[in-house]
Amino acid sequence: MPISSPQQLLGFLLGSTHRRISNAFARALKPYDITPEQWSVLLMIVDREGINQKEVAAAAAKDQPTTARIVELLQKKGFITKSTSPSDRRAFLLYPTLEGRTLIESTIALEEQTIHAAVAGLSPEKLEELRVMLELIYHNTGNSHQE
Repeated sequence: MPISSPQQLLGFLLGSTHRRISNAFARALKPYDITPEQWSVLLMIVDREGINQKEVAAAAAKDQPTTARIVELLQKKGFITKSTSPSDRRAFLLYPTLEGRTLIESTIALEEQTIHAAVAGLSPEKLEELRVMLELIYHNTGNSHQE
């Protein structure tokens, strides 16, 4: 079958879908002055208090300069604090502030609502199949420079 539009290309469809979901979540987060990218890093810091910046970069599949910029913004907004690791003076350990923890608690439902709307119409079995397929694709596209 000849390809007549970009929507028929799996890579285009994956990227477009991600952007639509991310844009919907960004609209939901707008009153909170935080982007989905910042929110996902803050969520990780809330869940793993004391995580180091390098671990955040690896878990978020972001390069270290991008992660450093996000961490600086979260710190300027008062959502996190960072301190030098006692075992490695080059590493920073990241901790949520009460404001950061409260923001995640206040917005976690927005993320769930955004995803719920995006997957409307899929049965629990199809959702699980989708999760397994996406995890395989994520694994297959791993980049040793980022992880």
